[in-house]
Amino acid sequence: MVCPNALASIALLQVVCGAFFLQDLIVSILGLRRKPVSWTWHESIEIMATVGLLLGMALGAVVVHNLIRQQRIDAALLQAASGEFYRFVQNEFDAWALTASERDIPMFMLKGLSNHEIAALRHTSEGTIKAQCTSIIRKSGVAGRAQLLSMFIEELLADSGDAETTGRTRRKTA
Repeated sequence: MVCPNALASIALLQVVCGAFFLQDLIVSILGLRRKPVSWTWHESIEIMATVGLLLGMALGAVVVHNLIRQQRIDAALLQAASGEFYRFVQNEFDAWALTASERDIPMFMLKGLSNHEIAALRHTSEGTIKAQCTSIIRKSGVAGRAQLLSMFIEELLADSGDAETTGRTRRKTA
């Protein structure tokens, strides 16, 4: 982590250095007369400007490196959470004793598909999908499709401190 004061100082130094280089360039191009400055003072300012720009580049590299590392950590955490959610869903399906064909239906429902769309994907009739939905809702012990979906969404959004009250336990207390 980079200290905010160090970051602000380097940014200010870069602005001052950039302004110096820009002023020096404009004076040279336009051939404006100016009061002579000793070469040691001029060289010192150029060295500070160069150091400031190099520090900014180094700081930028550190920030990018940290962002890439954090992105990799976040991706790994998301993958782990996704795996845990999938395991939760499969455990619920096991507890409800869903058949192999019934297991697909809630997954499609979670993706927001209608009965008609699910039937088209599974190459079956919409009536079959409706019957399977009714069976799934009965086996899960919820009042309807919306409550079934909200149970899974609640699990997905649950914080880690709430792990002991997942699934059916949460429904019983609700």
